[in-house]
Amino acid sequence: MTDRILIIGPAWVGDMVMAQTLFKLLKSKQPDVMIDVLASRWTFSLLGRMPEVAKAIEMPIGHGELKLKTRFALARALAKENYDQAIVLPNSFKSALIPWLARIPKRTGWVGEGRYFLLNDSRRLDKNRYPLMIEQYMALGLTKDEPLPIKYPYPAFHLKKEDQAAALLKYSPTYRGRPILALCAGAEFGPAKRWPAEYYADVARQKLADGWDVWLFGSPNDLPITERIMALTDDRCDHLAGRLELAETIDLLSLTSGVVTNDSGLMHIAAALNKPLVALYGATSPAFTPPLSEGATILKLKLECSPCKQRTCIFGHYRCLRDLTPDRVLKTLSAWGHE
Repeated sequence: MTDRILIIGPAWVGDMVMAQTLFKLLKSKQPDVMIDVLASRWTFSLLGRMPEVAKAIEMPIGHGELKLKTRFALARALAKENYDQAIVLPNSFKSALIPWLARIPKRTGWVGEGRYFLLNDSRRLDKNRYPLMIEQYMALGLTKDEPLPIKYPYPAFHLKKEDQAAALLKYSPTYRGRPILALCAGAEFGPAKRWPAEYYADVARQKLADGWDVWLFGSPNDLPITERIMALTDDRCDHLAGRLELAETIDLLSLTSGVVTNDSGLMHIAAALNKPLVALYGATSPAFTPPLSEGATILKLKLECSPCKQRTCIFGHYRCLRDLTPDRVLKTLSAWGHE
């Protein structure tokens, strides 16, 4: 009989991309396993490009909300699906509540937030054994003493040419056979993750002079940064930030020749698209959630004050980003070719 597994998915874009390592691991162990994922609707664009996922189920409760009546109703519906196991990726109490209410026979997760009694396959996390987020995710798909695979299954999206063509037709960015550089200048975490807009503009101007086209990606929150880049490049870039749905972002990003990005959700999407990638780190560290791609180059300075993991620089100088100059990025880009 085919096992049915319900994954309680993470809330952030990057975390959901990295969760595909678990889905791939489960499929490698049991190819006919059915994997459903309970997640926020806005992550469905990611899950729809992961062939390992049979079904995405909407989590109708926002972050931090309790809404017990809604949880009970959802649990009753999930109980009818006859899942054999639930794997709870977030570490919160509330995330483990629905599988327990649904009486899913095996409920796996890391111990945390007083939820011990909600899990009957609870694990105590050893961060020395599992320093990476993907290792912590994948370990939940194994027995307690089972080793991780020697080669990790990196995220990889399944794309459709008709989706790419539809996004191109809808937004009509410059697409003329020249190499395309994607710049992802935002980061929801805060300014201590954002390389200066002026530096992104320096890179854009040089690549435009080299015969590349440049596309700017980001959320509506990133518009002040991307509009600044547009101003500094005399509006010669294609400004896509704040205009795209997540699905369209994936499809258009897949058409680019390479990506320069902060440590952000778009960094993980670009890695899952296997794009040549320059990942810029300031206040955060790649030691926990690096870009999962052999084509990624991580640029980071070793300062006494970093990684501070603060949203803003407590000293006000942002040297971890400002001392990481555009020439280092351009040197990496020159190795990609496409000149």
